[in-house]
Amino acid sequence: MLKKIGVIGGGYIGGVLAQEIAQRRLAREIGLSDPAPVPNPSDPEDRQAVVKKQSVSIGKSLDIAEGLPVVSRDTKVVGSKDYSALAGAEMVINTAGVPRKARPDGTFPSREELLATNLKVTLDVAKGIKQHCPDAMIISIANPLDAIVFTLDKRLAPPKNRLMGMAGVLDSARYRYFVAEAASVSVENVNAIVLGGHGDDMVPVRSSCLIAGIPVAKFLDADTLKKIEERTRKAGGEVVGLLGFGSAFVSPAWAALEMAEAIIFDKRKILPVCAKLDGEYGVKGLFVGVPCILGKNGIEKVIELDLTDEEKAAFAKSTAGVRKTCEEAEGMLKTL
Repeated sequence: MLKKIGVIGGGYIGGVLAQEIAQRRLAREIGLSDPAPVPNPSDPEDRQAVVKKQSVSIGKSLDIAEGLPVVSRDTKVVGSKDYSALAGAEMVINTAGVPRKARPDGTFPSREELLATNLKVTLDVAKGIKQHCPDAMIISIANPLDAIVFTLDKRLAPPKNRLMGMAGVLDSARYRYFVAEAASVSVENVNAIVLGGHGDDMVPVRSSCLIAGIPVAKFLDADTLKKIEERTRKAGGEVVGLLGFGSAFVSPAWAALEMAEAIIFDKRKILPVCAKLDGEYGVKGLFVGVPCILGKNGIEKVIELDLTDEEKAAFAKSTAGVRKTCEEAEGMLKTL
């Protein structure tokens, strides 16, 4: 158990994180930070005054706190409209950012299209962390994932083992679920991993996909697997399309918590993590999804898989996409 975990963003993901951290007894205190709702300057003054008194983070914190006696938890839950609720946090989970919203034609912007807006948010997040909990371990969920983690690294320059992105755990869970569903077996039997960037070029690694230790090809034919892998790449958009708003929120929160628990309880658990590479997989200086050992020191080791030639090519393509987005981010940061 940690003394304190900070959660940035009081939306759907942040709300699930806060309640689960309390329920799982991961920290003695939870700090939830979110500026929402923000007054509209064009509204009448009386309306602005009402909005200034409202707070998503404080409201959710109070709601969770009032339920703690029911679940027999003594966790302290505090919220703030600024970043002060993060003070003293040993770990921070960042969810702050604008989610994808449907266009009039029903399509959704890519994660990359959200870059300009969410970079500005991330700069504020970095300032808040630097001021209130500069030594915290950081797990970031906000999209576009790879570029946001890259930006946090640029602004905070933490040890590379203490900053990571949550993407691979979620993408791999989706892959595992689809395989289990198609093979009609328990999800517990499926071991699978997704590498690369968190976007349409992510790489479900078929050569490492096993069902109870048996190669997945013994259960599912190539055409079925190809469809599953394509669905995995589009899984986030599928959820958004069905919801009609926001983004997936329970599965990302659970995925981040699996990473948090591996660190908090020093499990040395192998999980796919968006980590800063230093030559592994032939990549240097980029945050890319790869299998890592997570323990009390954060990312304790990057594991290099033996990929097939096809998987190597797909990983190179995905990494090139990450590099392009990060170069765009770097250019934008010079003007922000």
